[in-house]
Amino acid sequence: MSEEVSTVFVGDSITAGGRWDEWFPDERARNLGVAGDTTEAVIARLDEVIALDPDTVVLLVGTNDLAWRRSAEHIVRNIETILVTLRKALPNAQLLVQSVMPREAGHAETIKDVNRHLWQFASTVRAQYLDLWPALATEDGSIDPQYSDDSLHLNERGYEVWVGELRGALETLHKLPPTSRPILIPREHQQRRP
Repeated sequence: MSEEVSTVFVGDSITAGGRWDEWFPDERARNLGVAGDTTEAVIARLDEVIALDPDTVVLLVGTNDLAWRRSAEHIVRNIETILVTLRKALPNAQLLVQSVMPREAGHAETIKDVNRHLWQFASTVRAQYLDLWPALATEDGSIDPQYSDDSLHLNERGYEVWVGELRGALETLHKLPPTSRPILIPREHQQRRP
């Protein structure tokens, strides 16, 4: 374990926009979000993540693949590759993979398909899965407009909601051994799981 970094946040511009040091001061966080990153781009820079030897890796990626018209299978395969690579290189790290966030309603079915697969796959590599869909999506599967000004990136309110979900997930994650089951956070609309 690195003395300097405990938790790395890996992903695209949504992650890059996070103030992780401010929001999680006890995590000794490093922001490895890169604007425009696809799942392939994250695979290409996994050595950077591994070199930090973090206790915890928090992953959110996949939405930019949709802009490149990548299939659900392509996105899932790449995220599985990311998780397998991290698990092999960091056998004692806690891995938290988050569901792809909702965006425009036209992408809802593909995102739900990706998220279903991630939810099923996470435990096979001793990763935990955090479902963000109930907190951020509307009934038609689009991102709630109060959380995004462009139907993709989070605004300040959106980050507040996301951090609220993450805070509970990380607290739970740090109490669990890496071999435990996926995180299920109770909430009244849990039945809206994609």
